[in-house]
This record gives sequence, C-alpha cells and structure tokens, in this order.
Amino acid sequence: MLDRDLAAARRKPRHGEPFATRALRAVRRTVSSSAAREVAEASRLGELLQAPVTTGRQIAVTSIRGGAGKSTVSALLGTTYAHYRHDPVLLVEADPALGTLPLRVGAEALRWTTGDLASIVVPQMSLLDVTGYLVQLPGNAWLLPGSQGQIGAMLDLKAYEKVMVSLRRYFGITVVDCETLPAEVARTALSAAQARILVAPATLEGVTSTYSVLQWMQSLPRHMIEGTVVVLTEMVPHSGLDLAKATEKLKSTGVGVQLLPYDRHLASGGAIRTELLAQPTRTAATRLAAEVFQLSQKRR
Repeated sequence: MLDRDLAAARRKPRHGEPFATRALRAVRRTVSSSAAREVAEASRLGELLQAPVTTGRQIAVTSIRGGAGKSTVSALLGTTYAHYRHDPVLLVEADPALGTLPLRVGAEALRWTTGDLASIVVPQMSLLDVTGYLVQLPGNAWLLPGSQGQIGAMLDLKAYEKVMVSLRRYFGITVVDCETLPAEVARTALSAAQARILVAPATLEGVTSTYSVLQWMQSLPRHMIEGTVVVLTEMVPHSGLDLAKATEKLKSTGVGVQLLPYDRHLASGGAIRTELLAQPTRTAATRLAAEVFQLSQKRR
C-alpha cells in the first residue's frame, strides 16, 4: 500500500503530451483522411482483442534489467484487455521484491499474495470465491500481488506454479509481471506462457543485451521465440538510437518488435490514468495487446 504522505508528494499528473501537440493533431485530422484510417484501425484491433478463448491465455512480461518498464507495460496490457474484453482479466505480480505493478494499476491496499493464495485455492472454488482474495481493478480486472510491500519477500516456485495452473480456468487473459531474467520464476513463467514480452529500454545498451538473450532463445524450442515480442521503451523524448536499424536487427532473430514512445504521464510514475496518456501511447498499447493476444492464440 502506498504511504499517504508519499502519495501526497506527487505532483498533479500531467498529460502524456503537451497541449500544443494535441491541438495540432486535432487540426490535422480535420484537414486529412487520417481520422477515417485511425477509426478503421481501432475497429480492427478491437475485433481482434475481443476474440473468444477456449482456455485462459497467459502472457509473461519480463526484462533483462530493472527499470526497463516491464511493470508499466504489464499495467498497460492489463488495462487494455480489461477495456476490450468481457471475460475477467488477471494481473499477477511475480516480482515480489517491492514490485511497482500495484502502484501502476492504482491498487490502494494489498491483502493476499501469490504465496497466500497457493495454500488456499482448491478446484471446487468458484470465480466469486477466488476474486474474494484478489484486488479488484476497474473494468472487470483483478490483481494478485507478489508481496505486501515487504523487503526481501520471496516467491516460491511451486506456489507460483500451483496458483497459475489453478487460476487459468477463471480468467480469459492473465498478464504476469515477472522478475528480471534469469530469475527462476521468470524462466518458468516464460516457458509456461502462451506468449511472451521482453521489455528493453530504447538505448544501445538495452538493445544489445536483449539481442544476446534472443540469440540464446533461438536454441530453445521454436515456439518460444516465435511467440515473443520485444517492446522498446523510450525513457526520454529522443533516445539517440536509430530505432529502424535496432528493430530490423532484433526482428532478424524471429521476434516481433513494438515501440512504446516516450510519454510524460508514464514517465512521472504513479497510477496510470488512460485518459492522460498521449494518443501515440494508447495506440501503441492497443497494437501490442492485439499482437501478443494473437500470438497466444496460436499456442495451446
């Protein structure tokens, strides 16, 4: 739970992009055909995101190093799925060491953790029974925290596996915010998930490290790398990286690549408010959610 005094220290949330940028985009829409194309693309993505599932899809999100933005990407994915889908969506924090996912999704209080639920869950439980142990979020979404904000909290691998197997039948999509690689739970989550996201900062160091991991993944069963999307996160407005060349290099390993552009609202931290996200950020999050969901549908 976020300390009230610390919460008060945060300034008023800013919009993801300046007013002048938003105004210029609105003017361009009125004098071009881009608005119609945007509506058509949004409709196409919406249809993809609303496709039914026969069994729950699990999407694992991890990174090579801390601070890459994996909890932010996890929160954006969960929010997007909850907005478009009618079945319940679950966000699991498999990064118990003071992870930021609860803060990003605006959870005001944390109760039961993954470890707690592992000792309670039984096959006879109904969805109502299960959600009684979860943190309710807007839009038919739920959160299972990894810890209660305790330093040094651990996540037992067996407890994680039991919870993930048990909860899969209750939720259409589960987004797992993992520890950074090569942690044991992260490797297990990546292997068990139907689709994977590898988050890396849009820097030369971030791309280089990620490329090395992808080369290692090429030695694993082919579905592992084919079901993976790399998300390059822009931490500053202009990273100095040639994104086109970086994307081409990463794609040569067989993965998909998406860019999460710099966004002032995301950069300021705290709970994500979708109405304050920049339009390019919302579009990028929707495209990413659709691509990863499609990949998850290919793997049973």
